Amino acid sequence: MNGGPSDPTRDTRRLVDEDARYFLHQAASTPGLSAVRRAEGIWVEQLDGRRFMDFHGNSVHHLGYSHPALIAALKAQLDDLTFSPRRFTNEVAVSLARRLSDRAPEPLGKVLLAPSGNDAMEIALRVARVATGRFKTVSFWDAYHGAGLAASSVGGEQEYRSGRNGPLLPGAEHVAPPTCYRCPYGYPERDGRPLLDVCRLTCAHFVRYVLEKEGDVAAVIAEPIRSNAYVPPPGFWTEVRAACDAHGALLVFDEVPNGLGKTGRFFAFEHFGAVPDLVVLGKALGGGVLPLAAVIARRDLDVAGDLSVGHYTHEKNPLLARAGLATLDILEQEGLVERAARVGAWGLERLRALGRRHRSVGDVRGLGLRMAVELVEDRSTKTPARDAARAVAKLAFERGLSFTVSGDSVLVLSPPLVITEEELDQAFAILDACLGAVEAGAPA
Repeated sequence: MNGGPSDPTRDTRRLVDEDARYFLHQAASTPGLSAVRRAEGIWVEQLDGRRFMDFHGNSVHHLGYSHPALIAALKAQLDDLTFSPRRFTNEVAVSLARRLSDRAPEPLGKVLLAPSGNDAMEIALRVARVATGRFKTVSFWDAYHGAGLAASSVGGEQEYRSGRNGPLLPGAEHVAPPTCYRCPYGYPERDGRPLLDVCRLTCAHFVRYVLEKEGDVAAVIAEPIRSNAYVPPPGFWTEVRAACDAHGALLVFDEVPNGLGKTGRFFAFEHFGAVPDLVVLGKALGGGVLPLAAVIARRDLDVAGDLSVGHYTHEKNPLLARAGLATLDILEQEGLVERAARVGAWGLERLRALGRRHRSVGDVRGLGLRMAVELVEDRSTKTPARDAARAVAKLAFERGLSFTVSGDSVLVLSPPLVITEEELDQAFAILDACLGAVEAGAPA
């Protein structure tokens, strides 16, 4: 390279170096991997001109990047009202709250807006404490509910629970998540054995057991479908719902990554016949442009009017609310929720066919456009293939496809809801080639 004024390699190196110099360092964020100059549709373009399909997007890109209708709505709002102090209200924020309330099933109906999913989870936890007079929680190991102290206390990711983070909130109990593929009773969908009732009762019993033993749990917090695309067995959430009702605990569903249509239903919990007491939305609610989240609670949980359970400066910011309204409009007008169900079902069948061709693929699973491929060293032992997963992800990124690796060996594929079958096929072709290369001994 000549290193001239427009040398993209030099410019990328400079920007990444400055990123490392000025930002506090943290895992998977700083220093940056590379530098981005454009994001549009399903594509992200780096400063050096290379493009990749983004099947990660931090779960904000349901609409794809820079959706023109969203950008137009925000530009119009900038010429109107850009801020509203929290002691006041405005038409845009009220309209968003009304839309969310109307979309949620009864008895949900009361809304609070927040700048992030972490903040919305904080609201849900505060409401649960006030409503029940209790502070204990039950949640699942390996789950992520936000990076703040409260959210990481109820979360179950090891990264946030190391001693270096200091003491977490008291009373945060955890149980094993439903992980059907690694269930010691077998995998009913694959093994053909009638064990769904066993799975349902055994996994749900973990929750009921802790509720019974503790006796004073405020809330059970969970993702209806986990971000690594584990789908609970039929009846699991209705059993957990019944356990919560029996022991006076509220059920809080975290739909920050998978709500708003990702699974083929507006709310992921609509697949499972269990309505929560509070549901948390975020990430994609801001259209992939602005940070926005929301809590929708049961109407009778409006019991903290004398307290500040969600007293955020931007809680009724009209520009953020306009992003939420435009996002809901686009989801409805373009039929993106239904599209996620249709394209996701088609894609999952294609992905399963791909998986059958590769000995390193132990499991393929998903719901809507949240899909995952679990890599194993041996299908009989189900030993996670951690090195292979990292190698596949690296090769795929070099060939134009970006996705995350969860739990060291699960390739998580979460494309935007606007993706076409042709684009999905293109992504699967890259994945197919990368799996083959790694299985053939390509260097990591």
